Order: sequence, then structure tokens, then C-alpha cells
Amino acid sequence: MTPEIPLMTHLFEYTRVLSIAGSDSGGGAGIQADLKTFEALGCYGMTAITALTAQNTLGVRAIHGVPPQMLRDQIDAVIEDIGVHAVKIGMLHAPEIVQTVAEAIERHALQKVVLDPVMVATSGAVLIDDPAITMLVRELFHRALLITPNLDEASLLVGRPLRSEGEMEIAAQELLRMGAPAVLLKGGHLPGDLVSDLLLTKSGLTHWMRAPRIRTANTHGTGCTLSSAIAAHLALGADLLQAVQEARAYVRAALEAGTGARTGAGSGPLNHAYAPLPLRLTPLR
Repeated sequence: MTPEIPLMTHLFEYTRVLSIAGSDSGGGAGIQADLKTFEALGCYGMTAITALTAQNTLGVRAIHGVPPQMLRDQIDAVIEDIGVHAVKIGMLHAPEIVQTVAEAIERHALQKVVLDPVMVATSGAVLIDDPAITMLVRELFHRALLITPNLDEASLLVGRPLRSEGEMEIAAQELLRMGAPAVLLKGGHLPGDLVSDLLLTKSGLTHWMRAPRIRTANTHGTGCTLSSAIAAHLALGADLLQAVQEARAYVRAALEAGTGARTGAGSGPLNHAYAPLPLRLTPLR
């Protein structure tokens, strides 16, 4: 006879973060990078997959979208049972997928939402169509706490190339006027030995963050990792500026730790697990 297992009193819960994004079969970006980041920072990660991609370090070979109802069911299943402390949103390739996510944010009153407007892969592959970009701005910018475009994505959104810090700040102000409460505009694509990122908020914060460029070929998934790390730190209780600063520090350390590794023949991944933390336990409410 199997002995009965006594019921334990549950006093704690994990800090939980949901990624709504595409799957990267190569493991360096997308859902896979998000989960690695959440775990490395001591958070319990969950997913709602928007699309399957066939890709590796050399590029994207194919994209297969998930039906909107399946995406809705994934989000609802996770939130209704497990719950979330923060959400990261990545690749949303089609208008109906954007609409599904917007409705889920409203339905579940999600607050700490980090939107990474993924439009072009590191390899140059286009990951979103034009109608989806229009929908993204209209339906999701104002529902997010922060958007995190890189220079190419911001250029696409404002309709012109961005070649200097001054042009970055003007573009970030335009993105605020499009509805975003806060913008982290990443300037890694600017030439030079320094990488300059700008955090601009509607509440009046203008904060430049500059650091020496890390010379490495392994940059695949950097943007996904940064937005996921911001969401994780928000879930852990940081304010927006602190979350951005902590996330940038994590990404830079992961880039440094992965510099000497070779993964595939193209742009390899970061070393997400350079210093993993145990899952954070918080008291049940």
C-alpha cells in the first residue's frame, strides 16, 4: 500500500514572467533566449508562442505562424492558473496576432509589459509585415510599460535613418508621441567604440547609458535577452530605471562571457548562464 503524502502548507511562490514571442530553433533568440534569461535571473519562465521559425546562426529559413486562437489559449491557460508578475512581448508577425495580444493585455489587466518590437533578425530577415507594424503601434504601444526598439527598428517606425545620438533622442520623442509611455532606444548600430542607449519617458526622464563596445561575433538574441531581463527585474520589484540598468549589466556580462565560444558558422548566442541565480521565492499574498 502506497503511503499517503502529507499535504504541505504553501507559503511561497516563484517570481513569474511570461514571454509572448516566436520560437528560435537555433536556441539563441526568441522564446529560447527568454527562458534562459528568466532562469538565469531567478525567475520562473512561461511561454505563449506566436510563431515557429526554422533558423540557425546564419539566418531564418522559414516562419510558421501560430493560429490566433491557439495563442489566446496559451496566454489564458498560463495566467488563469499560474499567474504572472511581468510580461515580455517579442515577435508578432501578423495583425491578427498583435490584436490577440492586445486583447489579452486588456482581459487580464497586465501591467508590467515590456514590448520588444522585433522586426528584423540579426541576419537581416524581415520578421513582420507592414500591416502588423501599423497595428503594433496603434494597439500595443500605449498598453506597454516600455518599448525597446533597436536603431533599425526605430528607423523603420519613424521613417528615416538614425545616424547620431541627437537623431536618436528626436526619434525617441516621436515614439513617445506614438503612444509609448517609455522608450529604451538601443544605439548599438551606431559606429564607434561606445554603445549609447537612451531611456526616455513621458514622465520627463532622459537617461543616457554609455559603455565601451564589446568586440564579439556572438550577438544573436541580444535584443530578446535585454527585453527579457528588463521584464525579469520588473517582476522582481525593480523600478523602470533600475530594471533597465540591471538588464544592461546582465547582457553585457553575458556577451563578455560568450565571446570566446563558437556556436555555428554565423552570429552565435550570448552566454546566458554565466552566473545563474536560484529561483526567487516570495511570500504568498
